[in-house]
Amino acid sequence: MVTQTDAGNLVLIGMPGSGKSTVGVLLAKRLGLGFVDTDLLIQEETGRTLQAIVDQDGYEALRRIEEQVLLKLGVRHKVISTGGSAVYSARAMEHLKTNGTVVFLDIPLDVVIERIGDHSMRGISRRPDQSLEVLFEERFELYSRYADLTVKGAGLNQDQVCEAVVNSLFSDQR
Repeated sequence: MVTQTDAGNLVLIGMPGSGKSTVGVLLAKRLGLGFVDTDLLIQEETGRTLQAIVDQDGYEALRRIEEQVLLKLGVRHKVISTGGSAVYSARAMEHLKTNGTVVFLDIPLDVVIERIGDHSMRGISRRPDQSLEVLFEERFELYSRYADLTVKGAGLNQDQVCEAVVNSLFSDQR
């Protein structure tokens, strides 16, 4: 088991609304690491919101841009909050795993729906005909495949999820 202290980075994956950005900031503070939000890196690089990319160029364009941004990422000792669709790129995920521990923040579909509200405005990378339910099932398999650790977030607030991640990381070192 590779831990955050060995590899340097802690990489958060999960559905939109799972808490990757919020919990990521809490984890960075708790562990004394920097924080990187790859959705913000995409927006900085393109000068557009994720939703504008999807609206103007399609979901596949967002996935390509995301892959390029992730492959260029060469940071150490950071908590990295990835976009929900990062797992569609095997190359990007393998790159992230070489310098980090990947943590899947797992929340049920009803919590995703409750937290993200109108998903049409969230810049979510999905096929136009794809329901949120189908997207959830498709991504769940990918998140599970790439995760070194899975932390269940149902019924937990952000501080509790942060604590659960820390406990999972360091329980393997005893």
